[in-house]
Amino acid sequence: MIKLKLSPIADDRPVKVTLELPASLHRDLKTYADVLGRESGQPATEPVRLIVPMLQRFIETDRGFAKARRTPHPS
Repeated sequence: MIKLKLSPIADDRPVKVTLELPASLHRDLKTYADVLGRESGQPATEPVRLIVPMLQRFIETDRGFAKARRTPHPS
């Protein structure tokens, strides 16, 4: 184990991430945004605004991840 001089730094600020999406995935996000807009009676949102809630929902509902998170890992 490496001993560092700094302790972990609390991360409470948003992190900006730049990524490239396959064109087919972007089209699917656009379609999803259109359907969501129709279903909610709201204007369609920008497809990029769907990514964070989708990732959050994915992580919240992934049972394997939840189990791994609860299991202590060797340090």
